[in-house]
Amino acid sequence: MFKVLSVTALAAIVEGNADAQQLLVEKINNSPNVLWKAARNDFLLTEARSYGVHSSSKDAVQKLPRHESDILDEHVPKSFDSETNWPQCAKVIGDIRDQSNCGCCWAFAGTSAASDRLCISTNGTVVVPLSAQDVCFCSNSDGCDGGQIDTPWIYIAQHGAVTGGQHNGTYPVGKGKYCSDFSLPHCHHHGPQGVDPYPAEGAPGCPSEASPSCPSTCDSDASAPNNVFKEDKWRFSGSVQSASGQRAIQKAILAGGPVETAFTVYKDFENYAGGIYHHVSGGIAGGHAVKIVGWGEEGGTSYWKIANSWNPYWGEKGYFRIKRGNNECGVEDGVTFSPHTAKWSKGSL
Repeated sequence: MFKVLSVTALAAIVEGNADAQQLLVEKINNSPNVLWKAARNDFLLTEARSYGVHSSSKDAVQKLPRHESDILDEHVPKSFDSETNWPQCAKVIGDIRDQSNCGCCWAFAGTSAASDRLCISTNGTVVVPLSAQDVCFCSNSDGCDGGQIDTPWIYIAQHGAVTGGQHNGTYPVGKGKYCSDFSLPHCHHHGPQGVDPYPAEGAPGCPSEASPSCPSTCDSDASAPNNVFKEDKWRFSGSVQSASGQRAIQKAILAGGPVETAFTVYKDFENYAGGIYHHVSGGIAGGHAVKIVGWGEEGGTSYWKIANSWNPYWGEKGYFRIKRGNNECGVEDGVTFSPHTAKWSKGSL
């Protein structure tokens, strides 16, 4: 439950946090060889659930079948972006989602990547967002309390996921088209507030959320052909796959599209404002799941391009870059995805 603070208590938190933030920002930006820019974290309160990857995720991924690729190392390009490589699916790949004040990053990253791979596998004939509302709250008894990065894929393969956009229909196609849009409100997640119009996690309008019930019917304003819950389920054939290490992850993306990964979040990541992130200062804040969409190089430094679920006002328009090839923060430990040869189908079992 959101804790209401007095004006005096809130002012003390803000003042103390601002001083500490200023010192941290100066430390990061003045450190030698830093590849990213830090800015004050305007996320000042404590009722937050940005992180939601359980520590057992790594063990779960290691048990999945490994992706086998016939792509040769020399055919892996120096830079790659899924959105530009598959323009017929750019609208769904480039959709930056917002997990609200709920620890279901694991479901958001998986559902978003699955939407991309569905579109890519059908050569752009099926361009729909799969529902994070369905996956987060039906595959897990308390999705806001966290989960594992293999869970979304196993759930979609076995049970299917209905279509569903963002809160209040803010998916690029608009409201009232899909079965089950996300029901929790948009929030500002860490970093400078800037032009982000949404309230910060823990502030009025963005309380720490409890998981709603698993949906069993489509939203009242859903339209055909996405308005019958059991008939709107999309699922894929084959076993959930995994890959680890820079080259194997690159080949998995080249073969079938974006993938889900998890990494360790350190406190300085909450000050990220752009550039190629690498850990500089601060302890562990939690585990977070995200979607890898591509890679590149800048100034001699290799990086991954990653879509976050903290709305498009965060970081680099909803994305961040992180050092590639050295397993920065464990980002290359293991990724999950559907087979690139999988056949997708719609309808009830």
